[in-house]
Amino acid sequence: SLEIQTPWARSSDTTPRACGYFTVANRSGEADRLVSATSPIARCVAICGIKVVGGNIRMRILKDGLRLPGETTITLRPRGYHLYFIGARQGLKAGAKVPVTLTFEKAGVRTLEFDVRAPGPVAKETLVEGVKS
Repeated sequence: SLEIQTPWARSSDTTPRACGYFTVANRSGEADRLVSATSPIARCVAICGIKVVGGNIRMRILKDGLRLPGETTITLRPRGYHLYFIGARQGLKAGAKVPVTLTFEKAGVRTLEFDVRAPGPVAKETLVEGVKS
């Protein structure tokens, strides 16, 4: 019932910080939730959201995970929902692959390889293959 598309990651060009992104489509009429994520490249992986207030940007960890209403598509992207690789053991290099395991409340466990991209633009410029967020 869940389709995951375009998993990708990128790191900061100056630190070993890294984030992961993807599009998830819940084709079921029933809500689900991304409850956790793990990766061997990091001490832990947080599911985060960004809130823009005026000129300030605040990142917050979604302690209860990311809700996925039924019949909905959500795109995780820079300056939006994303996975934050906390304690990344090294900077990511463009062209590499990062294994990530996602755990959903109802759909269970999915292990994916995220393609690593070079640091780049944020917001609208990150939309890929006609996918709107």
